[in-house]
Amino acid sequence: MDGRPENPTRPADTTRPAFPTVESLPTVAEVLEFPSMREGRPKVVAGSAGLTRQVRWVHVSELPSIAPMLRGGELILTTGIALPSDDNSLARFVDELAGIGAAGIVVGLGPRFRDSVPQAMRAAAERHALPLAALQRTTRFVEVTEDVHWRILENRIDELRASEQIHQIFNELTVEGAEPADVLHQVVRMARRPAVLENLAHQVLVYDTAGQGADTVLDQWEARSRAVPTTARTAYDPRDGWLTSTVGARGQDWGRLVLMNVPAPSPRLTMLVERAASTLAVGRLLARDEETLALHTHRTLLSGLLSPKRTSAEIATEARAIGVPLDGRRLVPVVLTTRATLPGNALDRQALLRAAAGAATDALRDARLLALVGPVEDAVIGILLSLALGDDPQAAVERLAHRLHRDGPDSGYVVAVGDVVTSVSEVRGVLLAAMQVADAAARLGERRLYYRLPDLRLRGLLQLMRDDARLQTFAERELRPLLLHDEKHGTDLVRLLRTYLDSGRNKTAAAEAAHVSRAWMYERLARISAILGVDLDSDDVCTSLSVALMALDAMRD
Repeated sequence: MDGRPENPTRPADTTRPAFPTVESLPTVAEVLEFPSMREGRPKVVAGSAGLTRQVRWVHVSELPSIAPMLRGGELILTTGIALPSDDNSLARFVDELAGIGAAGIVVGLGPRFRDSVPQAMRAAAERHALPLAALQRTTRFVEVTEDVHWRILENRIDELRASEQIHQIFNELTVEGAEPADVLHQVVRMARRPAVLENLAHQVLVYDTAGQGADTVLDQWEARSRAVPTTARTAYDPRDGWLTSTVGARGQDWGRLVLMNVPAPSPRLTMLVERAASTLAVGRLLARDEETLALHTHRTLLSGLLSPKRTSAEIATEARAIGVPLDGRRLVPVVLTTRATLPGNALDRQALLRAAAGAATDALRDARLLALVGPVEDAVIGILLSLALGDDPQAAVERLAHRLHRDGPDSGYVVAVGDVVTSVSEVRGVLLAAMQVADAAARLGERRLYYRLPDLRLRGLLQLMRDDARLQTFAERELRPLLLHDEKHGTDLVRLLRTYLDSGRNKTAAAEAAHVSRAWMYERLARISAILGVDLDSDDVCTSLSVALMALDAMRD
């Protein structure tokens, strides 16, 4: 994927159904509304705050010591005929049921409790928010258990059907090579909630708002997301209602899928986000762009040069067969990419790939240069110039670059050049280095005819590493407390820290640059030091913070 936020407008998809809306387990409140239960005129006498508890099973019992035999989630039906008579024992009966996680108690009034449930039971139930209801008329308990159990089993069958549906749909998406935006669209269709795919720096890659306003869903996303930590590969945060699943494969995590507005993490929603995260991870591993036969031939050779599995002799033989000799030549690696691949550009990757490949082919033809040319990454074209030993490499590169920038320095193309080599076996290292230079240079503000590694400096290196999970983790570790403090209190301490470091750690100069008094600057720097738990007079600390701020800029670029 290209990393830019995507939220395409899509027509209604009638080929893949949404989830059934029935929840897997009924609540106590729902059970009390069943016709078989309504016949007894149920009245909640205590613990109404717990009426949303889910009922896993209905159990009829007259035993006062039934709690150890239960697993939790049971709704207990009893007449109380065998319950003890003293208040302490009655309260203990309720306490024990609450302790094992029972869903509630329903007491049939009659021979044991004629008019009402004892106050001791009501007080204990209220204390535990354990629903306690009284049936004021004779009720057939067997009909209640049949109705509830049938509902539970029917819903579990629905769960199995939903599971099969999820696996079928996402298997199809995987086989189809669906784009991340298509995967999120299906998640939203099935869950009816907004979904966001972000990277490890909490920046949005793709999103679908489920019909809500993008401003609402994505407002201050980075700060909000940073406040929801990842505690497990799939986790739920009840404060924000976020159900999240880590995205990655082969031990390399690169993002997180967030399903929003989830009141409780039901099994089917959990299965949905986990399966979607797997599809996104596999899609990233398997993504391939369409290309012409000529590009495919050249790409195969360039891939061979980048792979340690192919021998130099094999590649040289194959290249010579298509008219591009490599032996006894000066080989110059050139990489062509475009600033249009950065976030915010609407062009798709395949269009960028075709346009860049066409531009490179035309420029090589006009400059009368012999080369292998083909895609080496998404919207990145690799070029290996094959020059005679007497040719001037710099002149050849400049001719090529001028033709690529024929529309001026703002053409959108970025040209990176690696070191000149004379052996096929040396191409891999210099071509990989040129690809890294292009990746970093595409995010720098300045415009050059072409870039070499010495042009990048530290900011270029951090731009190059911006998607590296280790750099993202480093920046988060160094700055997270201060970022959270600014977000919570509406302060601007991160900017103040940047001003201080940019001023060479001269507090007087920093105060002048920030247009504040020295005393105010001293107080704020002391607060920053306390929040981060570091000594701002330490060279190592300030170097780390400077790099972390530059890394944050690179990741936000």
